[in-house]
Order: sequence, then structure tokens, then C-alpha cells
Amino acid sequence: MLEVIEKLLVLQDRDRNLIRTEAELETIDPEKQMALLKCDTTVKALAEAKQKAKEIESKRKDLELEVESHNGKIAKYSNQQLETKKNEEYQALTREIEGCKEKIGDLETGILELMDEAEAADAGIKKSQAEADEVQRMVDAQVADLDSRKENLDKRLDELDEERERLAGEIDNQVMSQYERVLRLRGENVVMGVEHSACGGCHVKLPAQVIISCKGEQELVSCPHCSRLLYWTRDMELEAAQDAGPGNQF
Repeated sequence: MLEVIEKLLVLQDRDRNLIRTEAELETIDPEKQMALLKCDTTVKALAEAKQKAKEIESKRKDLELEVESHNGKIAKYSNQQLETKKNEEYQALTREIEGCKEKIGDLETGILELMDEAEAADAGIKKSQAEADEVQRMVDAQVADLDSRKENLDKRLDELDEERERLAGEIDNQVMSQYERVLRLRGENVVMGVEHSACGGCHVKLPAQVIISCKGEQELVSCPHCSRLLYWTRDMELEAAQDAGPGNQF
């Protein structure tokens, strides 16, 4: 195998690690945002539960104020009854008092219903608080893990970048230019072996002369179909023999 191919294979391995490390790094922030969104959802649910309890309490207080108002009217009407000497006025005041008492009865029924709702709302708050606390603990742990992963990946990326720079510096500039061009075009699989007389990258059958050139190991050989750099190893001899058939072996 050409020495430059060996160097390119090592470089390709580092580039694959770089690409995969960068891809993993790109998932960190979205995962973190998803985790924080879970936390926001439970916090919102807790806030809604507390707001519902406040609204129930406000309604209850409003009804209690109405009860006080009607009790005040009853007291006023009762005093007026003591002062009046006319039976018609007395009966009218009695009807007013009875009307107030009826309204008070309805209001007190409403207050009892609101008290039941308030009890259920308090239970909802406790449940939402417990869920929010649990999710917060989980999210804090997840975020801490993601931050740790990001730190390790950043460190790994720096190491790979440094190593890649060193490896690239050992390869001819023209070869590196060709390698970089295919890397941009085809992704991480740049230097590929011959597989069953076909390019290991695009899997298209190779002309006989290309395979012969690969076996000669005198120069860099590119796939005429996808431009990937090709190499040949002894393990490929049997593959070529099986594919070629009698009289057509390379």
C-alpha cells in the first residue's frame, strides 16, 4: 500500500471522528432546550393551579361580602320594623328580610361549594408542586450531564483538530487538496478500498485499468465515477478473481 494512502487512511479516521464529534455536539443544545421545556411545562402547570386556587378564594370572599351586605340589610330592616307603626310597612319589611335570608342561604351554599373546590385546588397545587420538583431534579441532572458531555466533546474536538493539523502537514499539499475536495463532496468516506471489483464508496464496477493501477501502487488512483481515492490490499485478490472469471483476471 502506498505510504500516502496509509497516511490518508489515518487522516480519514480522524476526520470521521471529527465529523461524528461535531454531529454529537450539535445535538447537545437541542436536548438541553427540550429538557428545559419539560421544566417550563410543569412550572406553568403549577402556576395555573395556584391561579385557579386564587380565583376560587376571590369568589368565596366576594360571596362572603354579599352575605355581610344582606345581613346588614336584615339588621336595618329589623330596626325599621321596630320603628314602624303601620302593618303594611311591617309586612313589607318582613318580606325584605325573608328575601335577604333566602339570598344568604343561596350564597352560603355557593360558599360551601367553593370551599370544596378550594380543597380540590389545594390538592392540585400539591400534586403540581410535587411533579414540578421531580421534573426539576431530573432536568437539573440531565442538564448537568449534557454540560459535562459538551465539555468533554469540546476537549475531544480540540484534540482531534490538533491531531488532524499535524497529520495533514505530513501529506503533500496537492494530495491534501484532492482529499479535501472529495471530503467536501462525498463526506467522510474519501479513501475506499476496491470491493468485488467495484469502488467501495459508490459501488460502481471499476474498469480493469483502474484496478490494475491500484494493484501497481505507483500512484494515487481515483474512482472515475465518484472521484474517491482508491486502494488495493491482498485481501481483495480473491474478490477480484471470483468476480473476473476465467481468462479475465486482473
